[in-house]
Amino acid sequence: MTAGMTAGSPPSSPPSQGGSQVCSPPRQSLRKRGSTKDSVGLYAVQCYKCYKWRMVPTKEEFETLRENFMEDPWFCSRRQDCSCDDPADLEYDNTRVWVMDKPNIPKPPPETERLVIMRRDFTKMDTYYVMPNGKRARCAGDVDKFLEAFPEYKDRISTSDFNFAPPKIVEETVSHNPSWIAAKAKKQDKADASSAQK
Repeated sequence: MTAGMTAGSPPSSPPSQGGSQVCSPPRQSLRKRGSTKDSVGLYAVQCYKCYKWRMVPTKEEFETLRENFMEDPWFCSRRQDCSCDDPADLEYDNTRVWVMDKPNIPKPPPETERLVIMRRDFTKMDTYYVMPNGKRARCAGDVDKFLEAFPEYKDRISTSDFNFAPPKIVEETVSHNPSWIAAKAKKQDKADASSAQK
């Protein structure tokens, strides 16, 4: 399975505001909710000029690129020994499940980690932060509670440093998955039943 991150438009077309970013886990590494590890196994960035996907070696480097992406778009030439003439590192296709994240999400504050976990039915990703005490924050309210319990972190951590927006799953890359098909059919059945009751 592959998850991805973008600056606004689908990865199969040139981004409307520049390049895009993507993260992708292998199909076998899908993890359940409540996991303490990302569903993401691969990170990449899309060149602002040629739209080719280039792999990013670490999550930390990816988070830096994502944080500044709108103000500082990424070009192939920023990587040593790489140019737009070189073949893409990976191709956008449905052999992976891609999810697209928003640009300019701040890097996680010190001593925290931002995790995104794909649900088993491939319908959504859950975003949360592992806080310095090892507990998970699922929303800004959880961050506020942490800061109330541990006021010594108030000079290092602010609620505005957290972004809980989940990456968007690219439907065309997951639509062949039986779990996703079943979940979509169940959702449609619920919507139909709700309409019939009105």
